[in-house]
Amino acid sequence: MHQNKKTVLPFFIFLIALSMIAAGCSSVSKESPAAAKEVKIGTIFPMTGAAAVTGVDLMNGIQLAAEIINGDYPDLDLPLAKGTGLPNLGGAKLVIVSGDHQGSAEKGMSEAERLITQEKVVALMGSYHSAVTATASQVAERNGIPFLNDSSTSPSLVQRNFKWFFRTTPDDDMFADNFFQFMNDLKEKKLLSEAKLGIIYENTLWGSDVGKAENRFAGQYGYTVATDMAYPAKSTNVTSEVQKLKASGSNILLQASYASDAILYMKAYKELDYNPDAILAMDAGFIDTEFLKALGKDGEYIFSREVWALDLAKNKPIVEKVNALYKQKYGVNMNGNTARAFTGVMVLADAINRAGSTDPAAIKKALEETNIPANQLIMPWKGVKFDPATHQNILGSGIIVQIQNGEYVTVWPWNLASEDIVWPMPKWSERK
Repeated sequence: MHQNKKTVLPFFIFLIALSMIAAGCSSVSKESPAAAKEVKIGTIFPMTGAAAVTGVDLMNGIQLAAEIINGDYPDLDLPLAKGTGLPNLGGAKLVIVSGDHQGSAEKGMSEAERLITQEKVVALMGSYHSAVTATASQVAERNGIPFLNDSSTSPSLVQRNFKWFFRTTPDDDMFADNFFQFMNDLKEKKLLSEAKLGIIYENTLWGSDVGKAENRFAGQYGYTVATDMAYPAKSTNVTSEVQKLKASGSNILLQASYASDAILYMKAYKELDYNPDAILAMDAGFIDTEFLKALGKDGEYIFSREVWALDLAKNKPIVEKVNALYKQKYGVNMNGNTARAFTGVMVLADAINRAGSTDPAAIKKALEETNIPANQLIMPWKGVKFDPATHQNILGSGIIVQIQNGEYVTVWPWNLASEDIVWPMPKWSERK
């Protein structure tokens, strides 16, 4: 059927005009990054379950960081503290959307899916438990969303060739190495002569990786391992394990436990009168808020690797300034967990701001280019800069603290120490 050209031409003009209007409407309705009013970051931590107290500590650090970024804190020499919001995104406010993994790797995966697909977060943070971080970050990797890990320390997490995974905290390879450097320094001071090591750890990904690292470094440094013991996570009775440690003659105990286990073991050590010269704890449960609340004086003299301590303020005033804000808001001092989580938000927000975009690929690129100097951190690190291949922060470092008079005080490296060490730990029968 032949159509009149005079009829067809106006019809095509109409279609072209309609498509231009549609395109114009699309560009108007899609908010540009610079015009965004808020930027959502998803967090996945244990807000309920056995590690809920730790989850609260972590989230409190995150919320304080977001408050500083969104507010105006001209006296704080921290990324984005001066002025309000994210300046390169038109002053957009940082919004924290929380997920709860309850200590379950499977729940961590589902929370990651929810935060990405339903909440539309531009990046994820988490997840304290290394086993949960492993699964949740798989979801982020599959969806092309940056995942910043602030507080999980299993070395294997940065050995997966992931492109979207970044870690700010040092890992357990470094911390385990620190323990043996510390013991060598004790030998130089004539405080330690013979060391028979007891290596004990919970049997999830984190503890298992710790055990491997400590056994490897024991061989490298020439230390004798009297016993190497993995135990079931969330144990309810550890009498047999403590009896084995005692029978082995271990005088230096290297332990990796979450909070409930750490408390349970300390009670068993006292009950069975196990008296090593020192317990070198791999952080976690031994610096948890509940540890000293549950044990009181029976938690004294424990050594723990750490990334942060309040007494670092003597050489770094920003530590005291931020802690004062935290204590005013939450009624307690910060700990290593809150400091790591706080720092993680600062690093992630700095990258989002430098990206000037909520596009995940742009944020990833900005993270890869991160170079935050030491003076803009509350951590005793040389800065934050990610290895191009692994995305591990290469400027992080560890310290060792000891519990003295109810406080975690820095005792190593010697140049950062605020107190002398108590060595050896007093026997249970000698404690007042």
